[in-house]
Amino acid sequence: MTDTFQTDSPEQTVALGRKLAGRFSVGDCVALIGELGAGKTVLVRGIATGLGVADEREIASPTYVLVHEYDSPTPVYHVDLYRSHAGAVELAQLAIEEMLADGVVLIEWADRAEDALPRPHWRIDITATGATGREFRLRRVS
Repeated sequence: MTDTFQTDSPEQTVALGRKLAGRFSVGDCVALIGELGAGKTVLVRGIATGLGVADEREIASPTYVLVHEYDSPTPVYHVDLYRSHAGAVELAQLAIEEMLADGVVLIEWADRAEDALPRPHWRIDITATGATGREFRLRRVS
């Protein structure tokens, strides 16, 4: 089953992320798929604050370091595979299982390592529907 959501601004996307955070708990991996500028990091900002990260301003794409860890009651691990040319290999080297043991893992550009994603996981496909409009399709992948 797929749930579909629409937003019309970055602020609405952050609010959607906060709402979706209630679906995620320790051990969940969330794969974010979308074109450059689709709103993956903006949605991560909302999910992370919804999970208890105190300052949304500290949440930025970890493009150059691959992963950021955000301190919160439920640790949030933010992975970005944008610059990855060997996504599955890099994902395996990040010790995702250890991250999942105590937190939630959010992976931008997850389609670059689709075969290496833990099962089950959540998948959010993001599509731009206008200058600031976005459609989010959330489903559980077994």
